[in-house]
Amino acid sequence: MQAIILAAGMGKRLKKLTADHTKCMVRVNGVTLIERMLKQLDALHLSRIIIVEGYMGEKLIEYIETLQVNTPVSFIHNPVYDKTNNIYSLFLAREYLVKEDTILLESDLIFEDEVLRTLTEDPRETLALVDKYESWMDGTCVKLGEDDTIEAFIPGKKFVFQEIPQYYKTVNIYKFSRHFSETYYVPFLEAYSKALGNNEYYEQVLRVITMLDAPEIRAKRLEGQIWYEIDDIQDLDIAASMFAADDEERLSSMQARYGGYWRYPKLLDFCYLVNPYFPPQKLMDEMKANFETLLTRYPSGMRVNSLLAAKNFEVDQKYILVGNGAAELIKELMERVTGKAGFVRPAFEEYLNRYSRENSVVYVPDNADLAYTAEDLTGYFADKDIGTLVLVNPDNPSGNYICKQELLGLIAWCGEKGIRIIVDESFADFAEEEGNTLITESLICRYPNLIVIKSISKSYGVPGVRLGIMVSGDTELIAEMKKRVAIWNINSFGEFYLQIAEKYKADYADLLREIRTVRREFAEGLTQISGLRTIPSQANYIMVELTGEMRAGELTRRLLAEYHILIKDLSSKIRSGGGQYVRLAVRNQEDNQKLLEALKKIYR
Repeated sequence: MQAIILAAGMGKRLKKLTADHTKCMVRVNGVTLIERMLKQLDALHLSRIIIVEGYMGEKLIEYIETLQVNTPVSFIHNPVYDKTNNIYSLFLAREYLVKEDTILLESDLIFEDEVLRTLTEDPRETLALVDKYESWMDGTCVKLGEDDTIEAFIPGKKFVFQEIPQYYKTVNIYKFSRHFSETYYVPFLEAYSKALGNNEYYEQVLRVITMLDAPEIRAKRLEGQIWYEIDDIQDLDIAASMFAADDEERLSSMQARYGGYWRYPKLLDFCYLVNPYFPPQKLMDEMKANFETLLTRYPSGMRVNSLLAAKNFEVDQKYILVGNGAAELIKELMERVTGKAGFVRPAFEEYLNRYSRENSVVYVPDNADLAYTAEDLTGYFADKDIGTLVLVNPDNPSGNYICKQELLGLIAWCGEKGIRIIVDESFADFAEEEGNTLITESLICRYPNLIVIKSISKSYGVPGVRLGIMVSGDTELIAEMKKRVAIWNINSFGEFYLQIAEKYKADYADLLREIRTVRREFAEGLTQISGLRTIPSQANYIMVELTGEMRAGELTRRLLAEYHILIKDLSSKIRSGGGQYVRLAVRNQEDNQKLLEALKKIYR
């Protein structure tokens, strides 16, 4: 068996990175794509490797000659690489195709060794390697039959987004038997090039062949093996984290992205906290139906969006401010706080990070559950001379919850002491106690010292539209902050969500009950695993203490490396007492079960 690598392209989308060398010489974590690929092919003990080069071909050849590759490597030059597509590069190598079985690859790929192994060990002679379509993918897709027949090739210009559930993406790695190349592919390749020219893609030939009664080629579906195609600098950045030198570096690189994990193949994100059951499909369909308008039109200004939020939360617009996520509001609010401010730690640290350390008074619960009550807070802060108290309820990461009656007592106590209290109730909807919101006009008017922050992104499962609200009876504060934020601080998608969300309140209430049930089941499953201690939570996440020898960092690395599951390591948040803690988001039952099974295997 031999390999043919198509490496003639210019890689224009990588811009300056390919200004003086070819695309496959771009480095991922210090190793060029072509070096990595040649070493992987070298391990297969092939008869030869043929590389079709073009752009910067001499430089590529000189570089490859410096590499330690045992398999004989030969080159074919494509002199018109800038005027043709990859069909011509493969046309130039057609004489090799008919000599023996071939692995065909494109040079801009990076993949783990298992990808090639799963292809070569499959007894079927002619295969197209495919993977279930995900949103980060681009290029040719296929539709498959149950017996792995390729029913249709879907080029990019024929892509139908409504049919995505049926699509598989071609990985651009193929195994061609000599018989297939001799009988089908090369004759069709020659005829296709003669009839339609060389500014096409070699998949077009496969598309024609699959229309035959017995085309021989089948699909080989990947089952979680990792690969990535590098077309631009964003792809390069993602590949660097996916294929980091070791598990710790990979984890650190991914955590530094603070989201965007939908770009990572097969990753299950138990780190970032959103409602797994809302929004319902009908709400999403309504937003899709208006996509073109929302994409191409300006959103309304602050006044209109305040009206929409006021309608949804049943308060007058003078009491409410809409933010580009809660983070924007937290930043603006904390810049206005003066004097000493009280915080609970560990907690959502955006508040503490936005305030001066010298004026921060921090309360740390002195127990393994990191639990505390309103009475604990009044007792601790009574003599601390603070002017502001910040409370996240339920707290993050512990899930500690103070019921509404106790919380109102704390708010009243703060009022008596002349303390302004900021309550973040981003996770309050998930608590067992229903009707616990502080966002009512009667409450905020009764307690003018109260400011309520709520992340719509987290509660309602729409982090992509970036919405948050701040509510207070202090109308001067609200008015001043409206002047400080940008007039178009939220986009049309966020505005439209606020416009239609009220229609789905009943769905929201039903799905909250469902997530509470799922949380109880998830917590019960965690308690069955020896080495873990589950801490009671009223939020859509559960904090777990590791009671054995395993450290939180090690568990986090292993879950990512072995099971493609990302969790929150709390080592940097919780330093006192030497306990080891992680935070696990509550997802749907299927995903929760995958995490439970992974934990059982690690702790068995």
